[in-house]
Amino acid sequence: MHLAVNGITLQYEIAGEGTPLLWISGFMGVGADWRYLFGQPPPGYQLIAPDLRGHGGSSAPEGPFLFRDAARDVLALLDHLGVRRVKAIGLSGGGITLLHMATARPESIGAMVVVSAPPYFPEQTREMQRQMSEAALGDAEMNRMRQRHPGGDAQIARLLAMARGLAESYDDVSFTPPSLGRITADTLIVFGDRDPLYPVSLACELHAAIPRSHLWIVPNGGHGPIFGEHQAQFVETALGFLGA
Repeated sequence: MHLAVNGITLQYEIAGEGTPLLWISGFMGVGADWRYLFGQPPPGYQLIAPDLRGHGGSSAPEGPFLFRDAARDVLALLDHLGVRRVKAIGLSGGGITLLHMATARPESIGAMVVVSAPPYFPEQTREMQRQMSEAALGDAEMNRMRQRHPGGDAQIARLLAMARGLAESYDDVSFTPPSLGRITADTLIVFGDRDPLYPVSLACELHAAIPRSHLWIVPNGGHGPIFGEHQAQFVETALGFLGA
């Protein structure tokens, strides 16, 4: 399904029936990545999974990619669907998008699980963003990207340029304790203790600033420790938290 919003066309998927559950994938991921996590929509939930602007079947913005704009897109999607309050899971860039949603419109998020999302980009992250290229991804990851993004190499090149642009953006991902203090959602913050992008101290900063937050540091977890060997425990813990 598609929705024209904020100058782009947003692609989204709805699966299952029950309480609305928003899934926001990470940067360079797509909404359909929820299948790697759940396989089928969790019982009792209607899963809403958009492709962020420029990703998958969603068109790209003319200017730079901003997570703040992605949050506006998703909030507009919820308005279009008549969903006034939602439970949500956001991975990495999807978690950043969720933080923007929860600070801009706190009443729209009832509970959320924020995975590997920082309050700001440290310099080590910016250096990695500056190095984003096809060569840095490697052949295997490029093939996976081609399966996710129907625009092929041209779309992937655009996404890589967006990623490099994030390295020089300082106003978009810049959550202060006062702004995070506006969040009213019950929040589970999930970080791997071996995340190469974001030091685990950033998770502690989020936990200290978000009023109704809980912190889960995944031992031996890398960036986005929710798939593979961590998948079963994450699903059990996340759904237990959201359903509490």
